[in-house]
Amino acid sequence: MTDRSPVLEAVAAAGTDPRRVLAYAEALTKVHPGGEVRAVDGIDFTLRRGEAFGFLGANGAGKSTTMRMIACVSRPSGGTLRVLGMDPLRDGARIRARIGVVPQDDSLDMELTVEENLLVYGRYFGLGRARARERARELLEFAQLVEKSDTKVSALSGGMRRRLTIARSLVNDPEILLLDEPTTGLDPQARHVLWDRLFRLKQQGVTLVLTTHYMDEAEQLCDHLVVMDHGRIVAEGSPRELIERHSSPEVLELRFAPGAQQEMAHRLEDIDVADRTEVLPDRVLLYTADGDAALAAVHDRSVQPVATLVRRATLEDVFLTLTGRSLTD
Repeated sequence: MTDRSPVLEAVAAAGTDPRRVLAYAEALTKVHPGGEVRAVDGIDFTLRRGEAFGFLGANGAGKSTTMRMIACVSRPSGGTLRVLGMDPLRDGARIRARIGVVPQDDSLDMELTVEENLLVYGRYFGLGRARARERARELLEFAQLVEKSDTKVSALSGGMRRRLTIARSLVNDPEILLLDEPTTGLDPQARHVLWDRLFRLKQQGVTLVLTTHYMDEAEQLCDHLVVMDHGRIVAEGSPRELIERHSSPEVLELRFAPGAQQEMAHRLEDIDVADRTEVLPDRVLLYTADGDAALAAVHDRSVQPVATLVRRATLEDVFLTLTGRSLTD
């Protein structure tokens, strides 16, 4: 890359080859028509080759808007965005030819068969008939849909349709795969099958960029994450780094009879083995370095929960700490 931006200079200073950077943003902004709402408000990020990069945030945080700008289907309002060394404003068609996109909603042709959906998409990217058919066979194998190749899409389960959508996005052998909420609405078994397919893609060198509402999904798949809130990035790092930085190692969950949480929390508020106490409608959380020691201290105060649970801190704890627990529409 010849564009030596401050982001690339920082990457080089950190000992990473700037040529590994597939996309970056500096002060990237998106203002909706009318100029009153900043969907994306001056964010910086760096996407490196071979990693799985996640955007986390509540509804309206700016995740999908950012993804649309990377995919060259939404024009930035300000700042700098480079994808594969190119400017989306000038080189949108060239960028789109080298990336794959998995939208939130499947946009498959329901009246065509599974294989026909892949063939049509291959022709869209300019593949010859023989190569399109060869690529379709490869992707049917990858998506575990060989036995469904002649089945109409309308007869597939939700998990199969999602796998087909991902297979379709790979027709052009993309360098970057953008996945917007890839497993929303799927049952646990289908989610795990899809995780396995995505992990295999990363092993094959495909760079993944995803948004998700599932914190366990982000922990499973992502090497690097940014947490967005009201259009801004409020935290960044690997899942483990974010947990270590913004939460205690363990969490003690205490459940009490309805209406008793506030009183019990007041009796525990100065307990010295807890870093922080949080009162929820259905339970009290104690963030602590040692959950068993915290539970013993609770019992020492003659506080008797209806139920208890000691667990390790998760990315969900970090997310809720950073963005709050209020519902966002």
